Amino acid sequence: MEYLSLYDYLKKPSGKELGGEVAKAAHTAGIPHKEREISNPKYTGTVHLYPKEFLEFYFREPESIHMEDLPEGHDWTGNLDDDDLPF
Repeated sequence: MEYLSLYDYLKKPSGKELGGEVAKAAHTAGIPHKEREISNPKYTGTVHLYPKEFLEFYFREPESIHMEDLPEGHDWTGNLDDDDLPF
């Protein structure tokens, strides 16, 4: 099983807030993690490594919303007048 840090997966620093959210989700789901010590000009310390499959699931694109899933009774047109239309 391949383990990646958030930096390795996202190709950019994740920040403390996102890192905490991912750690909490992994802990809640019982996902095992590993740790790696790093040292660079911006950060020295321990980073968590998660299974690649977990990161792919966590950062997946949300499913598209279907019209039948939208609440009834709301004007979804944005109340545009004919003069406001772009065509």
